[in-house]
Amino acid sequence: MAVVAATDVTAGPGVGLLPLVSLGPAFAGLAGGWRRTAAVGVVAMALCCALGLYDGLFQNRRGYTALAAVAGVTIAGVTAAVVRGRQERELANVRTIAEAAQRVLLRPVPRSAGHLRAAVSYTSAVAEARIGGDLYEVVPVPGGVRVIIGDVQGKGLEAVETAATVLGAFREAAHDEAGLPGVGARLERTVQRSLEGDGEKFVTALLAEITEAGGVVFLNYGHPPAMLIRPGHPAAFPEPRQPAPPLGLTWGNAESPELYGVDFGPGDQLLLYTDGVSEARNAQGAFYPLGERGGILSDPDPQLALDALREDVVAYVGAPLHDDAAMLLLRCRQTAEPTRRAVTSPAPA
Repeated sequence: MAVVAATDVTAGPGVGLLPLVSLGPAFAGLAGGWRRTAAVGVVAMALCCALGLYDGLFQNRRGYTALAAVAGVTIAGVTAAVVRGRQERELANVRTIAEAAQRVLLRPVPRSAGHLRAAVSYTSAVAEARIGGDLYEVVPVPGGVRVIIGDVQGKGLEAVETAATVLGAFREAAHDEAGLPGVGARLERTVQRSLEGDGEKFVTALLAEITEAGGVVFLNYGHPPAMLIRPGHPAAFPEPRQPAPPLGLTWGNAESPELYGVDFGPGDQLLLYTDGVSEARNAQGAFYPLGERGGILSDPDPQLALDALREDVVAYVGAPLHDDAAMLLLRCRQTAEPTRRAVTSPAPA
């Protein structure tokens, strides 16, 4: 409005810039509340009257036309500001509900669980969303900790509902079942019931049990392998000898996945992740080299280390991630002195 006024005074009444004063309340309606828009509109009306008198435009219809234009734009701007404010309040309420749902579905992981320190990172691929189809949980049990990380095929509310079902089953089975194969069997039955009639849906999952004796055993249902980081050694990705199908794709008398394990002692780290991390691509189509990025997790604080890895993934992609990305970092305390032993791969009961 100041630019229009200065130009109008300089150029004179022949240029006809007076209606452009209405740009003030128009932009105010886009950016501010209705009170601010109304105040800008009052200033615009006063400025229009002053310039109209200065230019002598009220001797004909030009001045009144410009005044009517400013008044009309002000009313429209105030109306738009009221509607936008109502929509912003509704969006804020929806976000509050979504955050509450996230806290119920993906509860905060304890920073300390038994002899472990834990950190988690979750990035949803859906704009403005806080939850998606990826899932994780850490459950302390006598003698160790049981964890799960998984990925529901698909996106949207159906994926969130399936993720909630799997997490609920795991939280109960982790306390009730004596061994990890029993936990996996409970999850398989739950997913089969949940996805009954939909043969194209499935859930990949990686279950792990980390004992205070210095070992970790895995049960993998078609999920990317965990990354094991030991001080002074390159990153390793323990995998079973025979891959197993995801949850929901096993039938009848199909054999249970193979139970396999590795040593896990003081200073060791275990990174569980979903394919949103391992399959992230840069502009040239190259996958994210997760095995070469183990050094990023050297920060003494596990959460800061995991945040740095997440930032590195986003920087590598150079754009918003195209898939949900969950990461769970488990670090064995340096002060622990467990007796390290070899962990065999017993046959499931």
